Amino acid sequence: MHFDADFQAPGAKDEVASGPWHKELNGYHWFVLIVAALGWMFDTMDQQLFNLARKPAITELLKASTGEAPSAGDVAKYGGYATMIFMIGWAIGGLFFGVLGDRIGRAKTMLLTILAYSAFTGLSALSVGVWDFAFYRFLTGLGVGGEFAVGVALVAEVIPARARPFALGWVQAMSAVGNMTAAVIAMILGKMEETGAVGNAWRIMFLIGMAPALLAVLIRRRLKEPEKWQAAIKADEAAESAGAEPKAGSIRELFGDPRWRKNAIIGMILGFSGVVGLWGIGFFSFDLIRAVFQKDLTERGVDPALIPGQLTWLVGLTSLLQNAGSFLGIYAFTRFTAVFGRRMAFAVSFLLAMLATAGTFWYINRVSDLFWMIPIMGFCQLTVFGGFAIYFPELFPTRLRSTGTSFCYNVGRLVAAVGPLFLGLLASDVYGHHGEIMARRYAGVTMCVVFLIGLAVLPFAPETKGKPLPE
Repeated sequence: MHFDADFQAPGAKDEVASGPWHKELNGYHWFVLIVAALGWMFDTMDQQLFNLARKPAITELLKASTGEAPSAGDVAKYGGYATMIFMIGWAIGGLFFGVLGDRIGRAKTMLLTILAYSAFTGLSALSVGVWDFAFYRFLTGLGVGGEFAVGVALVAEVIPARARPFALGWVQAMSAVGNMTAAVIAMILGKMEETGAVGNAWRIMFLIGMAPALLAVLIRRRLKEPEKWQAAIKADEAAESAGAEPKAGSIRELFGDPRWRKNAIIGMILGFSGVVGLWGIGFFSFDLIRAVFQKDLTERGVDPALIPGQLTWLVGLTSLLQNAGSFLGIYAFTRFTAVFGRRMAFAVSFLLAMLATAGTFWYINRVSDLFWMIPIMGFCQLTVFGGFAIYFPELFPTRLRSTGTSFCYNVGRLVAAVGPLFLGLLASDVYGHHGEIMARRYAGVTMCVVFLIGLAVLPFAPETKGKPLPE
């Protein structure tokens, strides 16, 4: 496939030069790109399995604890708690493994993160109550949070400069493939649950989430640490021998230098806006869609006994369509930023995400709406995440690249963890007045203002298009 831009804007340089970018890659470059992309794909698959399984899991676990069917408000509230705890684990694990990636290496740290998120996803299937379920999600989050930063740092440092943004865009685009894989799993299990072939489909989904651990075998056998990282570590060790403090993975170094401190804060605010928009609003669209589709199926006279299985299948289809749009959105960001730069691409992405998300939450009414509203929302919401993969590694030197990238992506997530809780509580509070569907509509549309925060910080963000990685 040919990825050249059709035209070149004034000032555009290396990223739109003639010749396909992938022609610059050798065999090892492809291996690194594939391993990093698969690691992030499986990571997001495990994330999405949680989103798809959250409501049935919380419903069953609450019923097991109380002996009574929980109200929609309680399911929303405890679903918000579980997601918040997952995201806190994600943020903490991201920071820890981000620092570790700069200190012990990208490849070693990636191996640890993949083993962690795979094992604890499987453990979630053994939950007996809401709070042990939330604890397992916290542990899963530790591994999930660390993989992104070390993966994009690895690709950024190994792939040739002109090919770098395109390769990083593809790494992030594979997140949509991971989400789509989870959706297919949910759809298949939904049909099996509908026919009575399986029960408790959500537990099976989490057991399937253990599969990515097999990728660790490839990482252990062949993946090497980037030469840039090895050189940075040698320089750091030499400076330490001379009496200086080590700088690799140092939070003090990240905030002691005004340039890196500014980049870290700007990146964190961008990350916060995108993460709240996706995890605090976008992925909670599944819960709204369940309620909307249940109403639509009931009004059309579908057998009530068949509705749970059909809902599982339809929510899986929703995720599949949303992430098909996401894949195209991330690719669109990669092409757009190669011509117009990082800041312009972010600006367009935040505006589109706000409009598409609010419009979908407010207007979706029937099953047929998912075939056009959901792909558009997915396209617009995930464009900004393509920017995170490209932009964050360009903000920091090799000795701080994993730490800085993880700070931007995960500290914003730590703050953003209140988003799902706030959405759940906001929706829960207005259930009695407007019903579940309208409550979720009001909550989702209200929270779309978060995309304006990312837009507001862009004038202060450095433009990195066509510039070498800082060293």
